[in-house]
Amino acid sequence: MTEERGKRDDQSEDLSTPNSATPDGADSAGSAAARPTGKKAARRTRTAGDSAEKVSITKSPSARTSVATREKAREPKRPNIFKRLIQFLREVIAELRKVIWPNRKQMITYTSVVLVFVAFMVAFISGLDLGFTQGIEWLFG
Repeated sequence: MTEERGKRDDQSEDLSTPNSATPDGADSAGSAAARPTGKKAARRTRTAGDSAEKVSITKSPSARTSVATREKAREPKRPNIFKRLIQFLREVIAELRKVIWPNRKQMITYTSVVLVFVAFMVAFISGLDLGFTQGIEWLFG
């Protein structure tokens, strides 16, 4: 009985490999390409981050610090805060020049539409609030 169980366990383990035999003894090498095994690929592709991690993981602490200093040396130096602020303001002005500004008539129209909509919403919400208040007072009142 245990021999049969061991035989069945061996067969079930063999089914997960692509070149194994099926339970009825037939070779499944041809059908393995058509059916996925569910296992992840044994070999992964390397990315730029993988190689940097492998280089920085060493046994000696001095080697780790030298790698860190080399990586910092590769980064370009940031200009001081005033130069960055001036650059930011220049970019803001350049973007504002691209904006299509409305003329006086359009501005009056847009402003009046917004004010009418806000007045309508205030009246609507106030009406709902008043209605719910009266309903609650009538119900529990």
